[in-house]
Amino acid sequence: MDRRSLLKFGGLAAVGMAAQACAPKAAAKPVVTAPTRPPVRLPRVNAAWDRVIRTTIGLRPHRPSGFVLKADKLDSKTLIHNFGHGGSGMSLSWGTASMATDLAMAHTERTAAVMGSGVVGLTSARELQRHGFAVTIYAATVPPDTTSNMSLAGWTPTSGLVDFKIRTPEWDEQFRTAVRIAYRRLQLLTGPKYGITWITNYAPTDNEQAVRGGNVLMPDDITNPRVLLQPGEHPFPTKYAIERPEMRIEPSIYLDALMNDFLLWGGKVVIRKFETLRDVTTLGENLVINCTGLGSKALFNDPELMPLKGQLTILVPQSEILYSTSGGARAPVTPDAGFIHMMPRSDGIVLGGTSIRDDWSLTINEDERKRVVDTHIELFNAMRGMART
Repeated sequence: MDRRSLLKFGGLAAVGMAAQACAPKAAAKPVVTAPTRPPVRLPRVNAAWDRVIRTTIGLRPHRPSGFVLKADKLDSKTLIHNFGHGGSGMSLSWGTASMATDLAMAHTERTAAVMGSGVVGLTSARELQRHGFAVTIYAATVPPDTTSNMSLAGWTPTSGLVDFKIRTPEWDEQFRTAVRIAYRRLQLLTGPKYGITWITNYAPTDNEQAVRGGNVLMPDDITNPRVLLQPGEHPFPTKYAIERPEMRIEPSIYLDALMNDFLLWGGKVVIRKFETLRDVTTLGENLVINCTGLGSKALFNDPELMPLKGQLTILVPQSEILYSTSGGARAPVTPDAGFIHMMPRSDGIVLGGTSIRDDWSLTINEDERKRVVDTHIELFNAMRGMART
């Protein structure tokens, strides 16, 4: 470009820039962040009082210092304790059963008695069988009449388990070992026979930081991906929702399958209630695994053991509901009342969120039932997107 052209076009450019600078500026437009993924569309739970079919009570065996897993002596018998799992029995039972069996292997005889037929007793009996023991279960009740049958039943390995401030490093390590074993075993049992499936859980929240989650007890190598859904990416009335995979266990299917496996392997069941330690000493087996849950308080004089009263209200089943929810209450709740959660099962839509400390009553708490049901009605009625079917 020659000097004349440079002056000509350079001058025009300068005029244009000056004119642009002097022109009135348009008002700044608000920045709108478009959803980064298609919105999740979910069928609504038909939550209504006229859909309620039953309410159940379960007393979870809680120990502030955590579950007991240790070998002891009772006269000439080897006694292995495996109890006090709080609301984590369904999640941890294969892990503590495997560890209890490791303790049993030091015993020279291969005949064992298991006290209790909840999930901890059944998994302990199965682990013993897998290691060559002939096993008899002694229990006052069997499925479907155990506390384990009354659980919501998802992968909740820290639910109602321990008071964080008084646990010990030794107990923490024992817990993490149990988690690793149990998580792997449950994954291998997924399918219709045991009623174990993977579904997606949504946690409606207004707190963006809630997605960080985490639990100091959990092993670092066991993590489920958590995704923070932004406004417009989910159908819930809260600003955000946390999405994560969740393992679902259907208690009535799962416990019956475990019992059938136990019987097919030659196991025996004796209906019997133990009132005193003397009753235990009369057993013919010299190796005894104690899985009596809350029964251990009186039978083995455990002053720590107490119930966490859980209460579930079940709605008519909806086959199209293939997701669970946790949280979503818009009003504050007390620590004892807990929060709310929903789990869909073949036997009904299960609504929970009750955990009342040291309450031995099997009577329905009507205030809690109203809180849990009404809060779920509010949550699901406020969902956007697909209508209820």
